[in-house]
Amino acid sequence: MYVLGVWDGHDAGACLIENGRIKVAVNEERLTRKKLFIGFPEKSIRACLNFFHLKPSDIKIIAACGTQFTRLLARQFPYFDREFYRFRRRLIPKPKFERSRRLLKYKLAELNPPFSKKIAEEQLKRKLKKLGFENFKLFIVDHHLAHAASAIFCSGFKKALCITLDGVGDGLSGSINIFENEEIERIQSIPAKDSLGMLYEQVTTLLGMRELEDEGKTMCLADYSYPLPEEKNKMLNFFKVDGLRIISKFSNVRRFLELEKILWNCKREEFAYMAQKTLEKHMLQLFINAIEETGLKNVCWSGGVASNIKANRIIRLFSGLKDWFVFPHMGDGGLAVGAALYVDHLLNGSKVQKLENVYLGLEFNDEAIEKELKKWKEVEYEYREDTARLAADLISEENYLFWFKGRMEYGPRALGSRSILAPAWSERVKDELTLKVKRRGWFQPFCPSLLEEESKKFFEDYDGKPDNFMTMGFMSREDVRERIKAVLHVDGSSRPQMVCNENKEYRMLLEKVKKNTGDGIVLNTSFNIHGEPIVCSPRDALETMLRTKTRYMILGNFFVELRR
Repeated sequence: MYVLGVWDGHDAGACLIENGRIKVAVNEERLTRKKLFIGFPEKSIRACLNFFHLKPSDIKIIAACGTQFTRLLARQFPYFDREFYRFRRRLIPKPKFERSRRLLKYKLAELNPPFSKKIAEEQLKRKLKKLGFENFKLFIVDHHLAHAASAIFCSGFKKALCITLDGVGDGLSGSINIFENEEIERIQSIPAKDSLGMLYEQVTTLLGMRELEDEGKTMCLADYSYPLPEEKNKMLNFFKVDGLRIISKFSNVRRFLELEKILWNCKREEFAYMAQKTLEKHMLQLFINAIEETGLKNVCWSGGVASNIKANRIIRLFSGLKDWFVFPHMGDGGLAVGAALYVDHLLNGSKVQKLENVYLGLEFNDEAIEKELKKWKEVEYEYREDTARLAADLISEENYLFWFKGRMEYGPRALGSRSILAPAWSERVKDELTLKVKRRGWFQPFCPSLLEEESKKFFEDYDGKPDNFMTMGFMSREDVRERIKAVLHVDGSSRPQMVCNENKEYRMLLEKVKKNTGDGIVLNTSFNIHGEPIVCSPRDALETMLRTKTRYMILGNFFVELRR
């Protein structure tokens, strides 16, 4: 029996779960080409059903999230979603009362009325029936329970501590949970007003970047600041951690006003540094306290804050945990999967299963790819059986290329299906990617994919547990930095994908690069222009190739070259 998961908020998407396994999962942005799309995920739902040749009437169980007041309002009046999207992505001129609008959003986001679940159920049923769903049962899953379920049921842990932290969802900004005897028990809820995630969102906004999208830039920018003693960090006392509670000194609205005062006479790198250190310090203390109180050392976590790989590294090294797992689609884009996994467990008794890979999206066979290629006179192509070897040779000769293979990745990271690949040692190619292809900020680093067995050679704090999903920070060894300088941040850290056997052809490519150069590592960045979704279809890939004037691409089993 399939369970359909649906999320219609920020980074909307859908999935199908069967027997505790994620069979297909897609986010709406990949299909609409609107980055972090917000609204009802009609295209994602249809794509998931079509992948298994199902009709809406075949689905009898549906799981969804979203009961906070702002989500109820937007479902009733979709105009609000459209306008917020344009406002958040700065696709419109700066509106009048922009500051007041933000402050109102912070206040409204905290509201989660007691009657909201019933309203949410009726709203979603109406939308689903319009798509042809009938005689189905709809389950509304709490936002942070869905985050927790995504981490727990994909971790492989039979008994674990699970922590969720984000900006705000259904009136909360976090939760602490115990998973034992096949049950999730929430032992602490963290109110929306005490949100570390909201602090980070507000800092990102005040730095002139897009909230709910550019928080990673804030994390990167922080490393360009001179270190600041704790006593001079004006944000540290905004929060305190008391046992399993995070307590904010200010409301979300008041905190924004206080942050404005700090920024007025503060360098932007220093402002980002204060926020990053505040997050790390309080997040670490929360994890330490939770591990000590529960005695559980297998720890999994999710929620938007879990995308901060610098904080994740601090937790991995200093919290006292034994084993760890971060759900790869940790932000709200992963809620559909979390909700569906929870309901599948509730109804069918499905068990925890370790997530082996995230190649869970759409796939295009060679016939469909060639049909698309024939439409493009600007490129020439040939079918090749040795695409991994060919790509490895091009990379070894200091070229970059687009790599489009197999099922699309689920989540924000490109992991060898929709990737741009380049030599890990070439700063010339790295700069070309930054300026001409990705077109993004100078302070944002690129990340590597490498053979798992090479991890100890490159990273001094690698402890034998591979990170297959780019969810964790690691520190490089000083003696190898010159050889991998294109994939390191300014402080020598990195966010690697450690490749085992989950993607055989991608592994073949890395093995060939190792044979050519001595190191099984490449620069791997997402196949997109900055600010756009990762490519989904062959058409998306070819459009990006022409727009960036990229010479080489592996598209399925075809070698594609731009005509000169």
